[in-house]
This record gives sequence, structure tokens and C-alpha cells, in this order.
Amino acid sequence: MPGHRCYTDSMRRVYTACALALWWLSACGASRSPQAPTGPSETLVWQDEFDVPGLPDPSRWNYEVGLIRNNERQYYTRDRLENARVEGGMLIIEGRRERYQGADYTSASLTSRANWTYGRIEVRAKLPKGRGTWPAIWMLGTNIRDVGWPTCGEIDIMEHVGFDPGRIHANIHTKAYNHVQGTNKGSSVVVQRVDEDFHTYSATWTPQQIDFFVDGQRYFTFVKESGGDAVWPFDKPQYLILNLAIGGSWGGQQGIDDSAFPTQLVIDYVRVYRP
Repeated sequence: MPGHRCYTDSMRRVYTACALALWWLSACGASRSPQAPTGPSETLVWQDEFDVPGLPDPSRWNYEVGLIRNNERQYYTRDRLENARVEGGMLIIEGRRERYQGADYTSASLTSRANWTYGRIEVRAKLPKGRGTWPAIWMLGTNIRDVGWPTCGEIDIMEHVGFDPGRIHANIHTKAYNHVQGTNKGSSVVVQRVDEDFHTYSATWTPQQIDFFVDGQRYFTFVKESGGDAVWPFDKPQYLILNLAIGGSWGGQQGIDDSAFPTQLVIDYVRVYRP
């Protein structure tokens, strides 16, 4: 089920019109240069180019830890190089077949210490191979501990399940629109060689709508509707999550191919732009 990122109960916790008209809706992501944003009126406000080897930068990233949601099979670890490390100018999130804390697999889920309201979020990544893998680049409202999911709102910039290789999904979840009710809003697109080549996954989020792109090509738009926070909770800050799940209610629908492990979600950079 696309966009199924639901938390367990234990986890529940304007710009002017002229400025918006100048927003650049996409970027090709071919260059690694962090100096200049691609949009004519944008400012690069947050980034990680993953240039320092070792553990991910603790000033930028935190971790989710444990067996968390969606009946997934992996234990998310903290500060463990086997599961999350920077090497060769890349962030590597590695899923491994190993017994750990009662689970049969390990992986990592990184959460940004920064948060934003509106902007263009761009991640250049190469996805893991293997049936049973479920990598995601997504966002959650910082008020999740107060209002719970899905009231906090969720923006799924990229999801991919290994049993359907090459199909990239974008989704939003709100109190009115979510997979539990069968009302979530989203779309998908087939992209070639996602597990062999890097592609750029991005979302441009404004007070009026959220547009989703792969390599600069828009394939889904969610436009603000009437109905208040139940429909559009996206006027409040959200933080970014990078994770590689294994199995689960969607990723595990056709089982897990243990011969695929270890397998990696490799991220070249993360950049956030504002007008």
C-alpha cells in the first residue's frame, strides 16, 4: 500500500504571490556543486554533501531506533557503521541479514535535526536491490508527538518496493487522506535503473500545493483544498527521514529475498532550498 508509514501508538507525539511565482519547480540533480541553487530566486538553506567519512554528521542527523512500524522486520540501529556510514562522498544506509536485538535484519533510519515549512527538498540517490526492500525519502510534521499520525501530515517524496523494481511512488497522508481509510493521494512513475544509477528525487512545497519530481520531471501534484488541517496540515514544519525498511505491510507483500543482503540505499546529497 503506497505511502504506508504509520507510527505505532508509542510513537504518537505567507509567502507573497510574487515570490511564489518565481519558484523553480525542479532541478536535474546532475551536479554535485553546492555553491549555487538552480532556481532563480532560491537560497540553499540546508544541505549535507556527505564529505566527511565515518558516522553521519550528528549535528545534522538523529536516528530512529528499534522495531518501529508497519510490521517491518528490521531493527533500526544508532551510531552503527554497519548500517549507516559516510564513505566515498556518499551516505550509505545498509540493510543486513543478521540477528540483532531479537530481529532478523538490521538497517538505519536517519531523521534530520532541522525542519522546514515550505521549500524544495532534493535528494540524489541510488536505491537498493532485492525483494523485500522498502527504501523511502519522506517527511513528517514536527507536531506528531502532540497530534499523532496522520494528523501531523506526511509527505512521501520517494518510496520504492523491491518486488516492483523501478516504480517510484509519491504520496501524501493527512487525517482526511490516508492509506488506513483507503483515501491517500499519490501517483507513481517507472524509472529505469534505479538500483544502478543515481536519480534525483524532489518535492517543491508551497502554501498552495506540493509537486513531486524525479530527475526534474513532475509526476504528481497535491493541491490545497478546503477542509482545514484534516485535509491540508502542511502549513507547519516538517522534518526529513531517510530509511531503508525490510519487509513490512507493503515491502514484504511478496516475501524477502535473503540472497539480496547486504543491500544499500546510497545517497549522494541532500539539499533544501527556500525562496
